[in-house]
This record gives sequence, C-alpha cells and structure tokens, in this order.
Amino acid sequence: MPATPTVNASGQVRSIRLKRGQHPTHTGLTPFQRWAWKMFRQRVLARAPDPILEENLVKAHMRVRADEYIATVYAATLVVGIVTVVAGIALGVLFVLAGVVLIGLLLGILLPILGPVATFFVLQSTPGSKAKDRGRKIDRKISPAMSFVSAMSSADVNIDQIFHELGRQKIYGEVAEEAAWITRDTELLGVDILTAIRNGAQRSPSKRFQDFLQGVVTTATSGGQLKPYFLLKAEQYERENKLEQLQRVETMGLLAETFVTVVVAFPLFLVIIIAIFAVIGGGGSFMIDVLWGIVGAMIPLAQFGFIFFMYSLAQEMV
Repeated sequence: MPATPTVNASGQVRSIRLKRGQHPTHTGLTPFQRWAWKMFRQRVLARAPDPILEENLVKAHMRVRADEYIATVYAATLVVGIVTVVAGIALGVLFVLAGVVLIGLLLGILLPILGPVATFFVLQSTPGSKAKDRGRKIDRKISPAMSFVSAMSSADVNIDQIFHELGRQKIYGEVAEEAAWITRDTELLGVDILTAIRNGAQRSPSKRFQDFLQGVVTTATSGGQLKPYFLLKAEQYERENKLEQLQRVETMGLLAETFVTVVVAFPLFLVIIIAIFAVIGGGGSFMIDVLWGIVGAMIPLAQFGFIFFMYSLAQEMV
C-alpha cells in the first residue's frame, strides 16, 4: 500500500497509507472557474472576506474557496450581462420592426438589467440554499442513523470506529457524509476524535446533528457513558420523526381537500359563469378571451403548483 506524507494539526509529518491503486487527489477548478479567477482575482482579493459565505460553502460541501467562488459569480454575471444585452437589442429591434414598439423597448431595457442582477443574486444565494438543503436531508436520515449508532455502541465499539462505519453506510445519505468528514479529520489530518467531532458540529448545516455531536463531546469530556446517551438520542429522534411524519400526512390531507375545492370545483363554476355571461351578456369576445385564459393558464398552473407541493412533501417522507 503506498504511503503519502501529510501534516497533522500539531505540525508533525505523518504517513497516510492509501489502498492499493489509489493516489492522492485534489479538487481542481473547472476551466470557467480558472478563467474567472484569472480575470477577477485582484478585485476579489481587494474586498473584505465574507465569513458567512465561507461558512455556507463548507456546510454545503462545495469544494471551492470563497474568493474563487466570488470570482466565478462575477464572471457568470459578466457573461450573462453580455448575452442579455445582445439578446435584448436583437429582440427589441425585431419587435419594433414588427410594429410592437412598447414591448420592444421594454425588452431592450429590462432584459439587460434583470438578467445580470438575477444571475448575481441567485449565485450568491446558492451556497446558503445548498447548505439548508443538506440540513433538511440530514434531518430526514438522522433517526435511522442514530439507530445504527446506538446498535454499534451497544456492541461496545469505539466512538471513532462508529463514525468510520457510519461514514461507509451510504444508505444514510448526508449523515454518512458528515461522519466520513469526521473520519477524514482523524485518519488523514491526525486530529483526535473529540476535536474532530467538535469541528464536525461547527460545520454541520443541521441543528439536530449539531446538538447530537456537541452532546457526544460534552458527555465524553464530563466522564459520562456514551452508550446510554446514544440510546436516548435514538429514542428521541425516532419519536420526533414519527411526529413529523404525522404532521406531513395531515398537511397532505389538507392539501388534497384544498385541491378538490380550489383546482377542481372553483374553476368549473367559474367557467360555467363566464360562459353564461358570454352568451346572455355583452362583451362576448372579451369573455371568451378570459375563458381561454382560465382554461389554458389558470387551471394548468394551479394543478402543477399542487403537484409540486405534494411531491415536495412526499420527498420529505422518504
């Protein structure tokens, strides 16, 4: 097995044995990210560091530095700005030549403004959104993961080996990823297990997993027994998971009743009333246009909206 030198937290050089056929790798930048860093490096380094962005990048497991990510945001905003300016001018000229002057002017003015602004804010918020999404995934898998941890603890397995085995169980999703990072700190960086768990609590996007890891450190440092603590947390998370599942089922039932009322019954009555007004009242062409708008836009959008909410709730229960 090949050995690779590395430096641990105390500055001592130690060898890490890799599996046969494996080689040390590093996370590289994409060609676009390298171009962005080359173009905007000076501008990015001149601004003050953003600790919130750095924290969100770590919690989202986005393997890029904060300054490199900011450079990528600047570059993407610039590219989108150029594209939207060209597209806005082209579409504006086409609409003006077609006689629709107002829409042509709006496209020529708003598109070059809204495109870069939307790109900048979306990319700026992406690390935070991914971190929150990882936190939700951790919360969904934390109950079965704690059952696994309590079972390993009941067999008198050491705490570092528990996290090592948990990191190998990909069925637990992001919880296994968090445990694998703790194992990486101990086996690769030479950090002791309690410090690695404390660091894992600081970078975890899930409040519940943070509380669990902090409880492990507190129990171990105060001389308590970890086995009863693991069993207690497994029972707690199982009870909380059942309550959350019950709440989601009740919410899905409420949405089903709302679907029947809002998406099925209400549009049906509205179509009938508008059709009657179009026949016996004035403004028949206008009423027909409204009717087409309800049938072609309102009903499909409402159905897709309810489908999206139901799908999201169903995913939360997986």
